[in-house]
Amino acid sequence: MNSSPIKRDETPATLLADLRQAGREPALPFTLILPAGDRLEFTRLLRLLPGKRLAGLALRNGQPVFAKLFIDADAIRHGERERTGLVALTEAGLPTPPLHFAAPIAEGGYLTLTDFLDGATVLKEHPLTPREPQPVLSAMRLLGRLHGAGLVQDDPHFGNFLLHGGQLLLIDGDGIRVDASASGQCANLARLLAELEPVWDAHHPQLLQAWGRQVDAKALERAMTKARQRRLRRFLAKTVRDCTQFAVHKKFHRFTAVLRSEASNLQPLLADPDTAIATGQCLKNGRTCTVAAIEVSGRRVVVKRYNLKDWRHVLSRLWRPSRAWHSWLAARRLNFYGIATPQALALIEERRGALRGRAFFIAEHCPGSNLLALLDPAREPEPAIQYALRELFQTLYRLRLTHGDLKASNLLWYAGQIVLIDLDALTEHRSLSKFNRAWQRDRERLLRNWPSQSVLVEWLQSTLPG
Repeated sequence: MNSSPIKRDETPATLLADLRQAGREPALPFTLILPAGDRLEFTRLLRLLPGKRLAGLALRNGQPVFAKLFIDADAIRHGERERTGLVALTEAGLPTPPLHFAAPIAEGGYLTLTDFLDGATVLKEHPLTPREPQPVLSAMRLLGRLHGAGLVQDDPHFGNFLLHGGQLLLIDGDGIRVDASASGQCANLARLLAELEPVWDAHHPQLLQAWGRQVDAKALERAMTKARQRRLRRFLAKTVRDCTQFAVHKKFHRFTAVLRSEASNLQPLLADPDTAIATGQCLKNGRTCTVAAIEVSGRRVVVKRYNLKDWRHVLSRLWRPSRAWHSWLAARRLNFYGIATPQALALIEERRGALRGRAFFIAEHCPGSNLLALLDPAREPEPAIQYALRELFQTLYRLRLTHGDLKASNLLWYAGQIVLIDLDALTEHRSLSKFNRAWQRDRERLLRNWPSQSVLVEWLQSTLPG
């Protein structure tokens, strides 16, 4: 890291009240005056909780540091927890960026400063795949060392592991607390394992060996299942409320949810989806559903409008979430589980207060080939497709997920994956008996795409779970 001094900026100090009111877009750079009179200039934000916390690159008298600024009503409490946690990690001999400053500042804020590690990345930004398990194994070893020191993370996730120069470090002292109990550490381990996609479940023995401690396997499995479901509920709830990832607008006549990163590009489409459908390439024009492909900012997207056939259909849909709402949540559910599906971009529901009318679902276009056109019934699939089909259906079966309309045309082969589309009826079952019946319907629907005595169907029958 370059530690050469940078010319001091004498811009006026920023008030924390202004930062609290700035929401998601505080003006940069901004300057704070520290208790000893040092100037701290924030130049780049890396993490932001509006009105609560800002973190990023800052210059302290011209020297780069990583600054974490707490600004809400609980700033002192969270700041002290951050300081205490970082000190505990250091005293336990665990790798963490050195702490240079931690103290309350004017206007009720709290500031911590640590080394700024240029080029460092959090582990969750890396592809965490069993085919390249080393980053996850390294995190498990470090978690084992944390537990060996009698410490746990309140909110264990792979964003709390920082990779820099080939070394893995722990960050987020606010979440570090003392807990040497076997049950507490089992629950902590389970929560981190629940962050991984279900494809990792078969690799738990390897992960536990890296963790390096003893645990009750059944208790761990129960805790992990509970943690995964809790994470899923929290994640799905976030997809329909305004937050960092999603921009949500609720009005009497309309509900809109859109990926915040896509909101600007999609604005013309969101403002008038009917015109976009009318001028786009029609893919389907049915009584209950109209589908069109359109170009938005040089990218092809698919818009699906769920129509209302007649007054009976209107009445039947008034109080129920729309099929677009189901598709939006289903796509997010599959994303959460690491199952390939086109990126869901936006959801629109026409409303009259709590009553729902027509709805729109907008997603990326997937250019893949559907399996009905791709697979030859006279032969088995090529090895890469065989592997992908096994992985997909074993994951769906293990998670008790059914598609509801498993035509081969709803399965696309693209970029080495089977991509699921048309998610209106996707269901995750709690009841095993209901799942088994729905799974058999899915299974039978897929097999009906090809002649019953064909080589392909015989291979599928021997391969599909259940």
